[in-house]
Amino acid sequence: MPELPVITIRYNGLFDFDGFYSAVIDWAKNYGFLWREMSYKHKVPAPTGAEQEWEWEITKKVTEYINYYILIEIHSWDMVEVEVEEGGKKKSLMSGRLNVVIKPELKMGTKDIFKGGKFAELLGSWYNKAISRNIDTYWDQLYYRTWNLHAVMKKYFDMQSKKHVYKGYLGEG
Repeated sequence: MPELPVITIRYNGLFDFDGFYSAVIDWAKNYGFLWREMSYKHKVPAPTGAEQEWEWEITKKVTEYINYYILIEIHSWDMVEVEVEEGGKKKSLMSGRLNVVIKPELKMGTKDIFKGGKFAELLGSWYNKAISRNIDTYWDQLYYRTWNLHAVMKKYFDMQSKKHVYKGYLGEG
C-alpha cells in the first residue's frame, strides 16, 4: 500500500482564522467526517505577536475494518488582531504567519475484531489478504479527499485559482 503524502501550506498575511476554522469543520461535515480539536497552545505574546499551535483530528469510519484519519497541525507566529474596513464595515482579522501540515492515514482493522483463539487469528489473516486486494479504492478516496481539503484551505487563503485539478474525480460536481 503506498504511503499518503504529508501536505504543507505556509501562509503569511491577513486572514480570518474563525472563518478558516469554520471552513475546515464544514468540509469535514460535508464528507461525513468527525472533527475534534486535540490540543491548543498559546504562548506568551512577544512584541511581534502571539505564537499558537493547534492540533485537529478528522476521522471517518468507512467500514467495520477501515478508517480514514487526517491530522492537521497548525503553528502560527506573530499573530496580532487587526481591524480592517471592508465595504464600509469594520472587520477583525488576524495578521501573522501560518504553517499548516495535513497528515492523512488509512487505518485498517482493530485487534479486537479477530481476538479469541487460533481460528479467529486465522480468519483475521485471511480477511487482511482479502481486503488488501481492494484497498486501493479506499486509499484513492482518502488521497483525493485530502487534496480536496488542501484545495479548500488554499482557496480560503486565496493562494490558488478558484478550481482545482481533482474536482469531479470522485463524482462530485
